[in-house]
Amino acid sequence: MLEIKKIKENANYRVMGARKRLRAEQTKEARKNVAIAMLRNCPTSPRKMRLVADQIRGVDVQKAIFILENSPKEASLKLEKLVRSALANWQLKNEGQRVEDSNLVIETIMVDSARMLKRVQPAPQGRAHRVRKRSNHITVIIGSKEEAKEAI
Repeated sequence: MLEIKKIKENANYRVMGARKRLRAEQTKEARKNVAIAMLRNCPTSPRKMRLVADQIRGVDVQKAIFILENSPKEASLKLEKLVRSALANWQLKNEGQRVEDSNLVIETIMVDSARMLKRVQPAPQGRAHRVRKRSNHITVIIGSKEEAKEAI
C-alpha cells in the first residue's frame, strides 16, 4: 500500500513543470512570514466595509486596532475582530517573537462582494421593488515592515 502511495506522489511530482514547482515553493516560503485571516459572508455591504478597510490599509497593527476600536461605524467591530484573529495567527506561527518588536503592518486587506439576498418590497400601485441585501468576504494579511519592503 505504501509503495502505491509513493508511486502516485512521484507521478504528481513529474507532472508539475519545473517553473511551476519553483514558483509554488517560493509562495510557500513567502506564506511562512505572513499571517492570514478571512471572514466569509459578513452581512454588511462591501461599500460600507471598504470605507473602514481603507483607513487601516498599510498601517501598523497596534495603530489599526486603536483606529477600529474608536471608529463609530458598525463595520469596524467586525474588522477589529478579524485583525485580532490575524494577529493571533501570526503569534502561532512565530512563537518566540514579540508582537511589539516585529513591526507588524497590515500588508493587504481585501473586501470582495459575496452572495446577495434578494427580497421584495411593496411599491405603489400594486408593484414590487427588489431589495438587494449585500454581504462581503474580507481577507486580512499581516506581515512585518522589512519583509514588505523586500517583496517590492
